[in-house]
Amino acid sequence: MTIKEIQEEIVEEFSMFDDWMQRYEYIIDLGKALPLIEEQYKTEENIITGCQSKVWVHAEQQGDKVVFTADSDAILTKGIIAILIRAFSNQKASDILDANTDFIDEIGLKEHLSPTRANGLVSMIKKLKMYALAFNAKN
Repeated sequence: MTIKEIQEEIVEEFSMFDDWMQRYEYIIDLGKALPLIEEQYKTEENIITGCQSKVWVHAEQQGDKVVFTADSDAILTKGIIAILIRAFSNQKASDILDANTDFIDEIGLKEHLSPTRANGLVSMIKKLKMYALAFNAKN
């Protein structure tokens, strides 16, 4: 699936919920299902700065795809990074760089987060794009 197709799927899933309490529960469930980052990657260089809670993201290139793993010490934040990883992992670096993040606004996520969590969300997106930029430069 392309990034756009995955993003559309996420928007569709969120549209099934009537209120934000249900959406928060869904985000938490996504976080619980996130494959954990290996302990060796929970390093300072993999921490996303700008987040209220600790979020670690690791990226590696597998063939022509970038594969992300992540973890967080906060359950809601873990769900947010799970959404981003679902959209961007196992994609080409150039596709990640070209992708927009309008789906975040479409599901209303940014407007339903506290200002510090919204800043963290922006920092998470930047970190994923920076990894993609680094891998793209190698190719």
